[in-house]
Amino acid sequence: MKRSTLFYLLSAATLVVYGVLAIQGQHSWGGWILLLFFLCLALAFRQHRLLKGLSYTLMVMAVVSLALYYPWHFKTVGDFKLSGLIIPLLQIIMFGMGTELSLKDFANVLRMPKGIIVGVVCHYIIMPLVGFAVAKAFNFPNEIAAGIILVGCCPSGLASNVMCYLAKGNLALSFSVTTISTMVAPFLTPLLMRLLGGSFVDINFWGMVWDITKIVIIPTAAGLGFHYLVHGKFKWLDKAMPLVSMAGIAIILTIITAAGRDNLLQVGALLLIATVLHNVLGYFMGYWSARLLRFHERDCRTIALEVGMQNAGLASGLALAMGKLTTAGLAPAIFGPVMNITGSSLASWWHNHPPAEEASTGKTTQPATNDQQQSSYS
Repeated sequence: MKRSTLFYLLSAATLVVYGVLAIQGQHSWGGWILLLFFLCLALAFRQHRLLKGLSYTLMVMAVVSLALYYPWHFKTVGDFKLSGLIIPLLQIIMFGMGTELSLKDFANVLRMPKGIIVGVVCHYIIMPLVGFAVAKAFNFPNEIAAGIILVGCCPSGLASNVMCYLAKGNLALSFSVTTISTMVAPFLTPLLMRLLGGSFVDINFWGMVWDITKIVIIPTAAGLGFHYLVHGKFKWLDKAMPLVSMAGIAIILTIITAAGRDNLLQVGALLLIATVLHNVLGYFMGYWSARLLRFHERDCRTIALEVGMQNAGLASGLALAMGKLTTAGLAPAIFGPVMNITGSSLASWWHNHPPAEEASTGKTTQPATNDQQQSSYS
């Protein structure tokens, strides 16, 4: 029997057990059974080339299920509040992003200015406005609505680069848009939040500028310095950074889920629908914006992914800095796993339907490094 078949059977069995326990109202073991289901499914997906990218998201869902069932384990350790780990973990993640950058990435701006400008402009116009429209349409409580807008106002995430590679997009354009959107975030994210989210919650513009600077800019700059001074000298550290980043995102999502569990149970289903809508409309509008501007298919796919995929981790950190982790932090906590599922699905579809220009020339896109392929987080 193939390993994938065995893991599929185990995941089906655990799902049946979970259903039986849920019907009987025996919830004390529900979280652990759900954990086993997601882990078995993740191990099954690891055996398939196109589904492999979803295994990390399933593992995140496994630990998040524990937070939903047993939140008290993920709120405090002794007198220490675990929410205090969120910003340091984000800084480590952004440091890891910086180690993968070089000055050549910034030089790409001069080689493809039109694509980068369109990608960044579409990102900061489409996602904030769609987030505002979705928040209004679903009539969420103010702080939860603000969380949806906050996700839309953040820069694109590193997961978009991995999905771009899988989708046979323009990898150089993807990295450039991610980098530039991140660099301008300290100004644009607070500005857009004040304009669009100010009607839901009070926004401290300069406070948010500093929060983004210390979470994003300073660690990324330190990582860039590391790239030139130390990168390559400690191979184990180079390999460890993506794994540390992935573990960091999983811990952050678990802490947020535990902290906002009660609010999540009240609006969870509607918030999930709103988040999926926000994410999918980002892909759709990003893609067709590029098509209307007559970009090549590879560039259209790239811009679609750069627009639709957000740095949900940063949004979580900003929600914490605002003192609204249990409300405004819920949308980012859901958006991260959702965008990895939808992004992987879209990238797999595009992977099996190569761009016309590639099919006619036989050329393939630039392969990602092992670290880039592992960095599917958010």
